[in-house]
Order: sequence, then structure tokens, then C-alpha cells
Amino acid sequence: MTYVLRRVAATLPVMAVVAILVFLLIHLSSGDPAALIAGDTATAEDIARLRGVLGLDQPLWNQFLRWIGRLAGGDLGTSIFTGVPVASLLAQRLEPTLSIALLTMTLAVLVSVPLGVLAAHKAGSWVDRLVMIFAVLAFSTPVFLVGYLFIYGFAIRLGWLPVQGYVSLAKGFWPWLSHLILPCVNLSLVYIALLTRMTRATVLDVLHEDYIRTARAKGLGVVAVLGHALRNAAIPIVTTIGVGIAFLIGGVVVSETVFAIPGVGRLVIDSVQRHDYPVIQSVLLLSAGMYVLINLLIDLSYRLFDPRIRA
Repeated sequence: MTYVLRRVAATLPVMAVVAILVFLLIHLSSGDPAALIAGDTATAEDIARLRGVLGLDQPLWNQFLRWIGRLAGGDLGTSIFTGVPVASLLAQRLEPTLSIALLTMTLAVLVSVPLGVLAAHKAGSWVDRLVMIFAVLAFSTPVFLVGYLFIYGFAIRLGWLPVQGYVSLAKGFWPWLSHLILPCVNLSLVYIALLTRMTRATVLDVLHEDYIRTARAKGLGVVAVLGHALRNAAIPIVTTIGVGIAFLIGGVVVSETVFAIPGVGRLVIDSVQRHDYPVIQSVLLLSAGMYVLINLLIDLSYRLFDPRIRA
């Protein structure tokens, strides 16, 4: 319990620094939301008046304290352009983004871990070389390029899957899944490549350990030996999964753009173009908080694979 509390406490200063950096990066960037809202025909007095209404004429420290105060009360603020609470905007866009993220990571783990273990078991063979060639190509090819190729091949030419858009899970499983297959497979390729190479490297190192040779000498089967090796190689693999989640945040934005999916990524792009500070700040802070939380869970999971970890 002490270990868990220490890890949780260590995340608090991280989130404080993230909040300060997010606020400063957004407010010190070029562009004036008041000028964009007022339009090209607005006078300087009109813009100044609108800045006062929006609270943008206050000192940065005052704006920051007000923002933190609202966050402490569970209020993410209100969109400058739409007048809709940020929480409502995120709730409307959250399902597509979570669907893409969860399906992508699930597919990546289910494919990459067996591939990596197979490549390690067949190290130096044509199977190993084929897996590594696939991993290099998948990691090197831009996500947006593969996405457009998928759209052209599977949606336009073959007509097997929808070209773009999103259908809620509430309207049926297959309509929901059919709209996610292309973006999730497209986005998962880079993570499959990353996790496959890490799994292969770590499992291959473990297979050369003395206790693996002892297990083989005792007559354990290939599956049992590989399972034992995978468990002992789990910590680097789990760490890589956590790192992959950071890449996933940016990858979801690209996939939502290519496949015209109305998720949080599209909301961020629209908000950046309009300098909608409350939306951008909330999304970035929540994304950072999610990333910190997932890494905390990964740190805590280390004890499941190695009970020697106590601090």
C-alpha cells in the first residue's frame, strides 16, 4: 500500500506542471479569439469590449487562477465560439475517440505479442526476417498515406467497408464496427510494428538465460517455455505499451481527419483554428491526465510480473 500511495503522490506535481505549461502555451500563442469572433469589420473598440466580456483582458495569473478554480469545482469552462459547456462538447465526441483508441490498442497487442514471440522463437529464420520486414515497413510508412490507400482499396474499389464517418454502437454492432475497421487497422500498424520489435528483442534475451535452458532440459514443451519467457519479459513490453499510448493521442487525430470521424481529435483541430482556449486547455489537460494515469497503472502492474519490486 505504501508503494501505491507513493506512486499516486508522485503524479500530483506532474499534473500541476502540465496544467501550468498547457495554460501558458495556449495563452502565449499568436492569435486573438476576440478578433476572430468579432470578424473583419469589427473596430478596435469592439474587439477590446469583447475581450473584456471573455475575460481575456485580465492578467495571465488571474486567468490561470480562475481556470484552476473552475477545474477544482469540476467545471471545464465554456466554449468561446459555441457557448456550449466544454464537458458537453467532449461528451458528444468521446465515444468515437475511445472506440478507436481501445480497438487500436487491443488489436495491436493481440497481433504484436504473438508475432514477436514467434520471431524470437524462430530467430534467424525466414519467419523472423519476414516479421521484421513487416515491422520496419509498418513503422516507416506514414499513417495518413496508408489510410488513403485503405480507403481507395477497401472502400472505393472493393466497396467492402464505409469510406468515412462514424456510427454509434447504440445503432448496432456491425455498423459501429464496420466504420472502425479501416481507421483502427490503419492506426494499429505502427503500434504492431513497435510492440513486435520490442517483444522479439526482450523474449530473445530471456530465451538465452540459464533458467530457460534448465526448463528445456527438464522436458518442458515449446509453448510452456515461451510462456515462461514471455512472463519474464513482460515489464519492457508493458512499458512499451504505455509509451505507445502517448503516440496514440496524436495518431487518433490523424485517423479522425483522414476518415472524417467526429471525435475529440477533430474537435481539437477545429478549436485550434478558432483559438478556442477553454476547449484546447481542457482537452490537452485531460489527455495528459489520462496518459499519467495509464503510466501510473503500468508502474503498479510491474509488481504483478516481478514481486521483488517494492519501491
